Amino acid sequence: MKNSFSIYSESTLFSFIKTFFTPCLRPAFFKCITKIFYNFFLRQYIAVLLPGKKPVSMVGHQIDEKIPFTPSWINIYFDFVQFWIRMVTFFLRRYKRKAYPIAIDIMLSMGNLYEFAAEVYTEYMSTTKRPFYIARPIFLLIHLVDPHLFCIPSLHVMVAVYGYTKFKDISKQFGDEEELKKEADLMKQGALAICQAILFVKQHSINCIPAAFYAMTCFSPDLFPPEEAENFTKLLFSPPPEKKDVPVNRRVHPAYAPLTVISADDQSMIKNHIMTLYRQFLEEEKSSETWKEPILKFLKSFDIV
Repeated sequence: MKNSFSIYSESTLFSFIKTFFTPCLRPAFFKCITKIFYNFFLRQYIAVLLPGKKPVSMVGHQIDEKIPFTPSWINIYFDFVQFWIRMVTFFLRRYKRKAYPIAIDIMLSMGNLYEFAAEVYTEYMSTTKRPFYIARPIFLLIHLVDPHLFCIPSLHVMVAVYGYTKFKDISKQFGDEEELKKEADLMKQGALAICQAILFVKQHSINCIPAAFYAMTCFSPDLFPPEEAENFTKLLFSPPPEKKDVPVNRRVHPAYAPLTVISADDQSMIKNHIMTLYRQFLEEEKSSETWKEPILKFLKSFDIV
């Protein structure tokens, strides 16, 4: 019997247990975890312990000042990991053994995505101005464990974009695109919420979003072509889905995202900047030897801290 629950009701613990204790899934699980830990955490900690080995650019933009710091978005910000893991759970529960190749593909792709982004981090690091706010303990955790040196391209954005586009792609593979349309739309809303959350909790600049979009287009042009990037950007700051048939996990459900007001003019300015910079990266990539060259060129245009 196919799973009828909303994807936001799915357990991330189920995926961990299932992939860890299923022999054919376990190798992909360990490869994924290893690549994520090495390319994000370990590389950053090494950079902290050995300062000056790699340049660090301050990549903020003046438009960032128009985006209010809103700590209540922190739960959605932290949801980017559970976001894609819930997808694995959803398909494993819905399609059982038929979903094993899908689960393996997702885990290996996620590890590769982190490795792909690290091609930039290993040459040039980046940071932004973030307020020292610890009124909520979870922010203290961020300050303690995140050196905040790998801002461009934003892995939060890349993971969110990969999650919603991959969900739609898998539903097509199983011939369930129409039946799972509601869940696919919800995944897209969740990705939009995560991309907004990185701005509202001041963990990223608006510059980090187009760089991540460009990196995703290079990483998986079939999942995230320029047309999808355009469509996704237009939907930023759009009204959340209606608050009906919402599962228990309301803390991270996009329908319950905190209300943060940004004027229509400022929204338009932000979106225009995102697409202008994204198109610039794509154009520069045509005459570059590697995909990362346009981003490295961009990082070098900022002051080093």
